[in-house]
Amino acid sequence: MLSREQASAMLSLQAEMNHKIDPHWVAAAYPYLRAVIVEGAEAIEHHGWKWWKKQERDNAQLQMELVDIWHFLLSEILLRHDGDRERALDALMQLLNSQAGSEAIDFDDRTWRLDRLDPLGKFELLIGLSANRRIDLTLFGSILRDCGMNWLDLYRQYIGKNVLNMFRQNHGYKEGHYRKVWSGREDNEFLAEILATSDPEQPEYREFIYSELAQRYPG
Repeated sequence: MLSREQASAMLSLQAEMNHKIDPHWVAAAYPYLRAVIVEGAEAIEHHGWKWWKKQERDNAQLQMELVDIWHFLLSEILLRHDGDRERALDALMQLLNSQAGSEAIDFDDRTWRLDRLDPLGKFELLIGLSANRRIDLTLFGSILRDCGMNWLDLYRQYIGKNVLNMFRQNHGYKEGHYRKVWSGREDNEFLAEILATSDPEQPEYREFIYSELAQRYPG
């Protein structure tokens, strides 16, 4: 499970990214759970669902979709608390703690048992709950496990992706000055290298990643 410090770090990064995209993002009240619906459908495509043709499950893409979904879930929690990070943090921790260990979800006049659902069924349930403006982190955590991740893996990948996005923006990505290829390798490769050799539970994890990227950037 996420620690309060890890949850706080992710909420702060998400609020900063939302503000960078649109300084008035709270007033705009974008439909973040609609984005969860779309990302969930894309995850189903990466999993493979067509019974009339052979399909291979793409677990790496599934994990990327889960990180994207987490961006939008965090944004929705922040939005419901007017962008106030402390109130959003309290709400996020309450969701994590109150739903921990529960394997049954009441929805649409029936009880859904997670231990009886395959990953596709869980994604469908995630989409249905999102359409009804519900967030269930027990369900999300169960999907994480189905896709070979735990909460710490999610934290590592989420922080890494956000820090790299912020690093790009701070080094001229929007203006076209940023160099994505460093010494013949893409910046994503350097990020993966940093994440693989660092401890996500260390203090100031995101600052460490940013510093490591800065040391490697040739600009």
